[in-house]
Amino acid sequence: MKAAAAAVTAALALPLLLVLLGAASPSSTTTEPLSGAPTAYARKDIPPEYLRWYMDAAQTCPGLSWSVLAAIGSIETDHGRSTLPGVRAGENHAGAGGPMQFLSATWNAYAADGDHDGRKDRYNPADAIHGAANYLCANHAGQGGKHLHRAIWHYNHADWYVRKVLTQAARYAAPTATGRGAVALRAALRWLGTPYSWGGGSPSGPTYGIAHGSGTKGFDCSGLTQHAWAKAGVRIARVAADQYDDGPHVPRAQLQPGDLLFFAHNLSNPRSIHHVAIYYGQGRMIHAPQTGDVVRIARFTGDAYRERQYAGATRPSPRRSHL
Repeated sequence: MKAAAAAVTAALALPLLLVLLGAASPSSTTTEPLSGAPTAYARKDIPPEYLRWYMDAAQTCPGLSWSVLAAIGSIETDHGRSTLPGVRAGENHAGAGGPMQFLSATWNAYAADGDHDGRKDRYNPADAIHGAANYLCANHAGQGGKHLHRAIWHYNHADWYVRKVLTQAARYAAPTATGRGAVALRAALRWLGTPYSWGGGSPSGPTYGIAHGSGTKGFDCSGLTQHAWAKAGVRIARVAADQYDDGPHVPRAQLQPGDLLFFAHNLSNPRSIHHVAIYYGQGRMIHAPQTGDVVRIARFTGDAYRERQYAGATRPSPRRSHL
């Protein structure tokens, strides 16, 4: 996509890359990026709005991991934080500009309106990240394996660059969960940073809430969980206390990513359940906490407040879900 600093010429690099690709299949390569939830390192390193844009843009290219986009954004401009020329305006010595470092001609071919403001601007992070997804997808990155390697090579013609992107992508993504729970978890992660709205959220996405949530478009706790599991093909009740009956109860020692965690005022009375979250793994959960907050990942294990009110967990299933 642009000239790589200290890179060998494309004529010399391509034969070597093809040798590497021939030696590594999608199932055997140890540098294949993971496509799971963000690691603690990723959450610390990537600005929340960039993380959401990476996840959102990856959805436009089936098979492309958000972590690859994030790794490219990191290497190119440190997620837009670089002070080098050409990041926020103008171009660098190679003619590239914006947080994802597009050449003008390449941008014109793959430009995107990532934030739906009616403009396609390579200096706008949302647009640039969606444009990068378009470019990678056009080079068959979603097919994985050698196709992904070649797509990254097209982004910046250097073997070291491919290796660096894949290594960074693996640091950003946790091991992938499987099954419907994994789908639900990914659906919830897509809305990180979305405002809490009391009564907000539906199977189709964020909505304006009711009462003190009427002026805010977003999710409350059970609106987020209902939406996430709808994306996994399972319809569950709207209210947290009712969701407690949607699916078999799961012992804490057997929790899997995507399971629903419930919190109650009175642990002996399920009707006192007042909060629900989605188990993220590693003792954490993703949830919509309260008015004034946003959808976020928080600690569950070891949090005294949550531990005191933990009432149990369920794993929603199509057989028992609401019709």
